[in-house]
Amino acid sequence: MLVIRPLQQSDLEDLYAMAQNAGKGLTSLPADRDLLQSKINHAQETFNQRCAPEAGLYLFALEDTETGKAVGISGIQARVGLDEVFYNYRLSVTVNASKELGVHVRTPTLHLSNDMTDISEICSLLLSSEYHGGGNGLLLSRCRFMFLDEFRKHFSEKVFAEMRGVSDEQGMSPLWDALGSKFFDMEFIEADMLSGLGNKSFIAELMPKYPIYLPMLPDSARAVIGRVHGNTAPALTMLKAEGFNFNGMVDIFDGGPVVEAFVHTIRTVRDSVNRYASVTRKAIDLDVPADKRVMISNRSFRNFRVTTVPASCVDIDTVSITPEVAAALQIESGDPVRLAPLKERSQVPAKENTAS
Repeated sequence: MLVIRPLQQSDLEDLYAMAQNAGKGLTSLPADRDLLQSKINHAQETFNQRCAPEAGLYLFALEDTETGKAVGISGIQARVGLDEVFYNYRLSVTVNASKELGVHVRTPTLHLSNDMTDISEICSLLLSSEYHGGGNGLLLSRCRFMFLDEFRKHFSEKVFAEMRGVSDEQGMSPLWDALGSKFFDMEFIEADMLSGLGNKSFIAELMPKYPIYLPMLPDSARAVIGRVHGNTAPALTMLKAEGFNFNGMVDIFDGGPVVEAFVHTIRTVRDSVNRYASVTRKAIDLDVPADKRVMISNRSFRNFRVTTVPASCVDIDTVSITPEVAAALQIESGDPVRLAPLKERSQVPAKENTAS
């Protein structure tokens, strides 16, 4: 059984192995034990409510209960830009016109921006390659929206995701080569890593404050602005299905797009319902296709848990679960749970006024 739960101290080696296999470009999860340990510590402080709400880092592990290993991770940053300034480029248009000459020129332009400050970010999505498929990536990503829905007071009304931009197998970025490298005496991977780890003061010190006129950049750089890395395309498709849209902002280093949505408009949030657990000894076939399963979560903040059950288990007031599922979710019969479709075609029987 695969279960979502808060990241634990015992997950360090599994997380390190996943980071090593992820390759270059995943700057929020570097293959560095000390840095990964600091993230685990931060997440535990957050779930134990030992840090300010706006400083929270919620990291969730996908655990294979048969092996006890963490095989995936996803996260939510409660707010960005409060300790270190958060930068993006905003795509805009600069218009120059002269009636006398009959000239009207529109020039696409990049403006350095801090517009995402104080907004919640979904981040750090990584799934072990051997667990790809079968709806596992959907569970890992969409569990975050169930948590956002359950504990909205800890987050902003709008959330965003900064998608990984285009780079080659060596980790080189066409946009960096054309722009960033002219102002930073370091390789793209190093600069992007520092930024992903929150060391952004050097950006303010070295990046040009004036608009960047795109026609002055080579075709190779302009072509990747607002585009995602091939490995990130499935994650972007998943977010679009949830209602996220490109907001005109891009990463300052690789040009990857920023997508955003209001929490109340996210599909998982809109379609979620509340039920009561009914633990049964009757046999339930849990091995059904992803489009016939629904996500089920307990409603605990500190011990948040999510797994999936067949949609056929859901009734108008209850959801039938096995003792094994109940143990995985740390619940008993009669406890309230939240349900949401795993895929767009999954159906959760609805009733009036069930979603909070």
